[in-house]
Amino acid sequence: MEIAKIFQSGGLFMYPILIIFALGMAISIERFLYLMRTSGRTQRIWAQIAPMVRAQDYERAKKLTQSAKTLATMLNYGFARNKPNIKRKTVESAMEEGMMEVLPALQERTHYLATYANIATLLGLLGTIVGLIQAFTAVANAEPAEKANLLSASISVAMNTTAFGLVVAIPLLLTHSYLTTRTSKLVDSLEMASVKCLNLMNLDEE
Repeated sequence: MEIAKIFQSGGLFMYPILIIFALGMAISIERFLYLMRTSGRTQRIWAQIAPMVRAQDYERAKKLTQSAKTLATMLNYGFARNKPNIKRKTVESAMEEGMMEVLPALQERTHYLATYANIATLLGLLGTIVGLIQAFTAVANAEPAEKANLLSASISVAMNTTAFGLVVAIPLLLTHSYLTTRTSKLVDSLEMASVKCLNLMNLDEE
């Protein structure tokens, strides 16, 4: 078990880095599953609402969107403002307000991954620096014949902390980039659905 030996030889800083990795992976899995569910729910909701809007059955569409989330919340803001002779800009502004409500839920906790990656890297460097300080302190009191071997062994152990910090940071950064991209695509799909809905409602421009 070479990995276990490296971990044990890395010192106390290996444990907070491991905790950060566990937290980061938990957030990554939760966010991935949430975005997957939201994307699927968005497609299902739009498939149900589009025929209602085409038929100008806004009351049914409004009732359907009252109990659902994300896309439904955004469209419900628009349906709630839709009245006879209402202007497109008014309904569009209402949908934009709905988007502002759902956007935080889509972006929630994702930014922590970049922060955790930076902390893991810094903890790795700090662990290495502390290890090197301890190594040079030990070498200063060692026999001249043992200094070279003791120093090389101590540096090797100290560098394990930096290596582990990078091993944790790199996947967290990649996951952060992936989730950010996926969230942006989902936001784009919501905005596109709102525009399609407005076009189907055929509201007056002026």
